[in-house]
Amino acid sequence: MLLSLSVGWPVFAAGPAVWGEGMMVKVRPDDTAPGGSTEVRLTAARNEFASFQVALHGGEAGLRGVRARLPALEGPGLITGPDVTLYRQTYLTTRQPSVPGQPAGRWPDGLVPDTDEVARETRNAFPFDVPANEARALWVDVHVPQDAPPGEYTGTVTVEADGGFQRQVTARLTVVDAVMPSTSSLSTAFLLAPVQVCRAHMGRNDCSSKELQPLLTRYQQLALEHRITLPSIFLRAPWPPPWTDFDAAWGPYLDGTAPTRLPGARMTSLEYEGPLVAEDLRDFTEHMGERGWLGQAFVQIGDEPPYGSTFEEVHATGELVRQVAPGLRSMLTTNSIQLKNHGLGPLVDVVVPLVNHLDGTEPGFEGDQGATYTEFLSRPGTELWTYQSCMSHGCGPGSTMPENQPGSGWPSYLVDRSAAKARAMEWVTFLHGGKGELYYETAGMLHTAWTDQYHFNGHGDGTLFYPGIPSVIGGLTHVPVASLRLKLIRQGMQDYEWLKAVSDAGDPDFARKVARELIPTAWQVPDDGAAFDAARLRLIQRYQELTEGNLSAPRMGPAPAPAPVPGLVEAPAPEEQVAPGTPAAVGGCGAGPGNPAAVAGGLLWAAWVLGRARRSRLDSGHEPRPWHRPSRGRAVAAVRLRDARHVEPHAVLPRPVRRLSQQLPAARPARIAAAAGLRAGQCGAAHARHPDPGLRRHLQPAGEDLRLSPWPRNATRRWTARRRTSLRWRRRSGSSSR
Repeated sequence: MLLSLSVGWPVFAAGPAVWGEGMMVKVRPDDTAPGGSTEVRLTAARNEFASFQVALHGGEAGLRGVRARLPALEGPGLITGPDVTLYRQTYLTTRQPSVPGQPAGRWPDGLVPDTDEVARETRNAFPFDVPANEARALWVDVHVPQDAPPGEYTGTVTVEADGGFQRQVTARLTVVDAVMPSTSSLSTAFLLAPVQVCRAHMGRNDCSSKELQPLLTRYQQLALEHRITLPSIFLRAPWPPPWTDFDAAWGPYLDGTAPTRLPGARMTSLEYEGPLVAEDLRDFTEHMGERGWLGQAFVQIGDEPPYGSTFEEVHATGELVRQVAPGLRSMLTTNSIQLKNHGLGPLVDVVVPLVNHLDGTEPGFEGDQGATYTEFLSRPGTELWTYQSCMSHGCGPGSTMPENQPGSGWPSYLVDRSAAKARAMEWVTFLHGGKGELYYETAGMLHTAWTDQYHFNGHGDGTLFYPGIPSVIGGLTHVPVASLRLKLIRQGMQDYEWLKAVSDAGDPDFARKVARELIPTAWQVPDDGAAFDAARLRLIQRYQELTEGNLSAPRMGPAPAPAPVPGLVEAPAPEEQVAPGTPAAVGGCGAGPGNPAAVAGGLLWAAWVLGRARRSRLDSGHEPRPWHRPSRGRAVAAVRLRDARHVEPHAVLPRPVRRLSQQLPAARPARIAAAAGLRAGQCGAAHARHPDPGLRRHLQPAGEDLRLSPWPRNATRRWTARRRTSLRWRRRSGSSSR
């Protein structure tokens, strides 16, 4: 009877599925099982990008006409518009694996935006279809604005398809009280040959400067928004370039005034690309110095000697640079052994060893080689940078690297490697004290990127962008398109900021411990993406512990810049006459800064009135005599900058103001803040903390942020807020042969 009933039950087809996924899983079409999570949780600082995925499975019927939207994330503030971007993931088909053991087939990499980041045009991310029994995925970027108040934010990704299909995934974002710098603390030089951009977008190799320059600036903008610099992106002929034109085109990117979603982001490197002759070197150096860009500029005096350059050539070039352009930094891709054996140290400012030679397995490079660079780095102005290359997977056809075992292996920017491998390089750089990263090319196979990126025995080696041609992605304007790997590199750059922030805040040992537990050696990078996420969260937690209530702890990022606050009146210029009693003449929260003389006068008046009032109560017996109270403490109004609009870290709060808060509970917040000397906008959106509830009450009207904490009387107040580049002519000529 039971058997007959079971046979008689209907068999239901597996339906389509939509679920939330983290950034560290590559959703491949053919081997991804449906998931069930309808929620993703994210944590980010202000001015940091947080990313996740929305995965779809077609079930037995598939889906047609899929569209998705995420209007905003709402919380203490609103995150919307250009700060929220959805992408449709595209797939690159590999015919043989870059590393033995990895499957061949379709790998997610290209990211077609719904609205592109540069031209802000609608592209053809949607609609799309999900075939039966296959998976697809969306990538979602959320940039937390600099002025977003910390707290909990929630947004809903709605996925719809033909036939009334609808599913939702909820994103919950915790914004922590920190501001990530727009310009990366880790310098980068990710090279890009302009001829590759010309070939990919124009179909030829002879683009004029007028044709190509707008495209190149778009590539630079997108690179900066992924926290990397393209230092060789300008045209190299004629040389020297007309400096007026050069300054107009590239000055904003070098100065940090270009329109990017990361306010103030600027290039961290600029490569000299002219002839290695005295006159041109001198001219370049002088112009860089005049514009304040010499600290970002460098010249490569050789390329992986003895392979790309001979040691004699390196010596000759290095000596020339020292003679005619002594302020221009010299860079050389080499290791400590060659640096010492060939007497190159005095000629090099930035040494860039291959990651395999920094912490490797080859004879002479076994283990951590950091100590072998100590003597070189003892000279002022020297730096250690890192780079990875085809040596991470094997450069010659059929060659492999034995360290690349399941769950381990070298950092890699290849398409068919785990997401963790693309995120690891910046962790390795931190562990070895590196100050920058070099990568030999980012557009090596740009002209065929949508279909083929096989180069130097690996898929994606030397190609991190896709050409955003309107006939391919829609819209009207040619733009660069990011790869999924570029997003992961950006995440590694952001991880570096947290490692540095914890170190700067006072616990470098903890930062190194977390990094070393995650990556024991440079060739033991795990494939477990969740381990990277967990390590990052440990860093964030430790940073909060170090800075919470500790005003002397250096903060991540630059000092926040003031911005107008709605409803506030700006301070008048000194020469302006302001009638007494007008809003701009009244200091305090919710008002203009006020007149210092008026503040001082008001403070003296308050002290006199309060003194008389208190003496009267003492004499009448309504208040106990104060001899049991400490006589040497003072309160400090510590303004925790939970909103980047506010600029003062703290202000000494005079005693009469404390008394005013205790004795005149009906006093307006503006009067108290004025007496404390606080400027308009220093009270923002969060909460206050101070043992004096009366002061806390009056200095924290609704929608404002002021934290108060005790401050010792004698405390000091402070507030601080690269792969093989062999045959260099390849980049100049556009040749893809080695």
